[in-house]
Amino acid sequence: MSPRTADPALRTALVEGAARLLAEEGAGGLTLRRLAREVGSSTMSVYTHFGGMDELRHEVRREGFRRLAEHLDRVAPSRDPVFDLGLLGWAYIRNALANPHLYRVMFMEVVEPDAPAVGYETFETLVGAVERAARAGRFTPGDSVERARQVWALLHGLLVLHLAHLLSLDEALRASWEGAVTQFIGFGDEPRAARRSMERMRRSLVLDDALADPAR
Repeated sequence: MSPRTADPALRTALVEGAARLLAEEGAGGLTLRRLAREVGSSTMSVYTHFGGMDELRHEVRREGFRRLAEHLDRVAPSRDPVFDLGLLGWAYIRNALANPHLYRVMFMEVVEPDAPAVGYETFETLVGAVERAARAGRFTPGDSVERARQVWALLHGLLVLHLAHLLSLDEALRASWEGAVTQFIGFGDEPRAARRSMERMRRSLVLDDALADPAR
């Protein structure tokens, strides 16, 4: 089929349908016929848009990281780098809540050894924010990559617990706020300054009703 017959809406539906099957049923749940049935298209649509199932699987991860990057890119640097770090954490959480199936595939599915490396620039955004806090004197000098890993691990762990229905959204958000304050103090920030920045960040947030936890 000619590439001119490709439909952007169908392409998105195929990516999201594949992510849903992978997240809910694992790699064995994603088959050509099953996906076509799920999105109401022909099996040929996968070849039209992706050239085959392998490329579709890669595209699911790429799309997940594209959406994460879009959320992170909305955080504009301010005069308070710790406030900015808090907002980046919220952007990470917000993306996972908006795209739970893609999030599971990005971070909770086994990646094939020969799969293309994608998404590292999103981690570099976090590293850069940690470095800004150190340059501003809020954090003591240290390994920014390791500190960024610790921030990421905190957010990811709490999100996994929420997505597994072991923590409500309120509980996960509260733990992420307190955990971030503790981390930032450990990175060298003055306790009152860390809490002030994070309290300002928390006051600036408005959680969309569409993303609210029904159990709240």
